[in-house]
Amino acid sequence: MPTLLLRAVSLLSLAALTGCAGISQPFSAWKDQGAQVTMFRLQNYEPPVAATTSQGTNLLPPQIQQWMQAGALLLPPGLLPPGLIPGSQPAPQEAQVARFHHFRVLGWMTLNDAALKNDLYNALGKESGFAVPSSNGCMYAEFGFAFQSAQNAPSSDLLVSLSCNQVAPIGFTWPFA
Repeated sequence: MPTLLLRAVSLLSLAALTGCAGISQPFSAWKDQGAQVTMFRLQNYEPPVAATTSQGTNLLPPQIQQWMQAGALLLPPGLLPPGLIPGSQPAPQEAQVARFHHFRVLGWMTLNDAALKNDLYNALGKESGFAVPSSNGCMYAEFGFAFQSAQNAPSSDLLVSLSCNQVAPIGFTWPFA
């Protein structure tokens, strides 16, 4: 995950540009409590799964499909490649993948370095680091952050979309306009 760490460092290098003003709530509270921070690298866009029927993508009438399946049963096993006859096998299930608020997780890491966490709190916790939100309404998050202040407490999450210039808080109120 070296590239993930490099991207995190480049993202957090914005903290140096924001000055030394105080950190806003809830970021200052998480910093004081020593919250566990998990960073996620997210796939920002996922093409929709092709629509299929219960018999797969089939353009043949049901009677012809039944004849083909009956004829295939007369052939020696393994002669026809799997899926050659439409509807002969169930549609493949999508593999179970890790997700963070509906975005596919490409990688993740727990931030244990105190300096890196401090840079994160400085970058996110200062109003000067954010502009007035645009009205484009897009959210293709490339990064996600989970802040967990206590062992069994629910996490407060943040989605960051660099391509849309947006952040989306989940489980807490965003402190800036």
